[in-house]
Amino acid sequence: MASVLVYHVVGDLTVGKPELVEFHETETVESAIRAIAESPEGSIPVWKKRSQGVIENSDMRQTRFVGILSSFDVVGFLAKSSCLEDQDKALKTPVSEFVVRNNYLLKLVDPGTRLIDALDMMKQGVKRLLVPKSIVWKGMSKRFSVIYHGKWLKNPESPSSSNNNLSVNLNGNTSASIRDKYCCLSREDVLRFIIGCLGALAPIPLTSIAALGAINPNYSYIESSTPALESTQKVLQDPSAVAVIESMSDGQCKIIGEISAIKLWKCDYLSAAWALANLSAGQFVMGVEDNVTPGSPPDLCINPGADNDLVNGGGGSRKLKKFSSRSIGFFSNSPSNSFGSRSMFRGRSTPLTCKMTSSLAAVMAQMLSHRATHVWVTEDENDDVLVGVVGYADILGAVTKPPTIFIPANKPIEEFGNEIQC
Repeated sequence: MASVLVYHVVGDLTVGKPELVEFHETETVESAIRAIAESPEGSIPVWKKRSQGVIENSDMRQTRFVGILSSFDVVGFLAKSSCLEDQDKALKTPVSEFVVRNNYLLKLVDPGTRLIDALDMMKQGVKRLLVPKSIVWKGMSKRFSVIYHGKWLKNPESPSSSNNNLSVNLNGNTSASIRDKYCCLSREDVLRFIIGCLGALAPIPLTSIAALGAINPNYSYIESSTPALESTQKVLQDPSAVAVIESMSDGQCKIIGEISAIKLWKCDYLSAAWALANLSAGQFVMGVEDNVTPGSPPDLCINPGADNDLVNGGGGSRKLKKFSSRSIGFFSNSPSNSFGSRSMFRGRSTPLTCKMTSSLAAVMAQMLSHRATHVWVTEDENDDVLVGVVGYADILGAVTKPPTIFIPANKPIEEFGNEIQC
């Protein structure tokens, strides 16, 4: 276990983080689209409104958390027939009607919580950490200066006044100026901190994801010929993504795209919703030519302009526009009925992939550079054959446990003898 994960605390990651602005469940879908566009993972925490005049403690704050709303959830809701028939009404719908309620996706923690403990929470499914923004937090921890055997210690560099103690009381006894200020840490924030400490984690970062056991073979998928709307029926845990595949004669799966929260993050939500409801999964991810899809509408209501639409959080007036795959934000140079190979010109619809022998550091760099929540893993010999996926939880698990070996069912163990590291 690298000492950097033991000696650093959550407060070290909050430096420069903006104060949390709560998004309430009474807000509309249109407001959610704007908020999601500004989020780091294509999703936002949703809260119940705080009762006026009530002084909250930590338990009350945690109870008010409803769940996390992603772009995939919004597009899936807008793809319902009732929403497609009246898009204006759908955009005014409160998110409380369809947000997936899961109170365990966010955890309120002290700023002095060890980073290794925070990683353990995220490995167990926590996606956000809510941290009080203490006005006296220094932003840099020292060995055993904050926590020693689970007990709080005073900051020797701060005045002896009780108001300058690093121990933040989360039971409602602190001043309002401290109690009401929080910031939210995402898993991307944690990953960016870890990638800045690769030297301290050696040799794990240079070890292959196969040797580290970071490849998750249990992923959601859908055949390219099936309706894209069936992707919304999948029970998505982590990551929030469905691979679009073609089954091969030898039983293997070829990935041609994905339907995920991160791919829909910057799309035109109304166009994507119509396409999700009317196209096959293959057409959705590979793209279709303008007006060639049977039953496609002659026009579609969307917000115009790159800086004033539902994608980028604008609230401008909507106008009629011809439907095409470019409205979704996916581009393709291949015919709509051909899914034989992935094109480098497909833009954002191309799935982010790596090989089984890719190092953990390389995969982390991929995710951060593309602002992605996951990377699909393919065979070394064939970059289209899908074997698994690597997400945030898999990476966090890899940096906190000894390396293990991942062996696909169709590969002999002898081929991976050199991958095992102690």
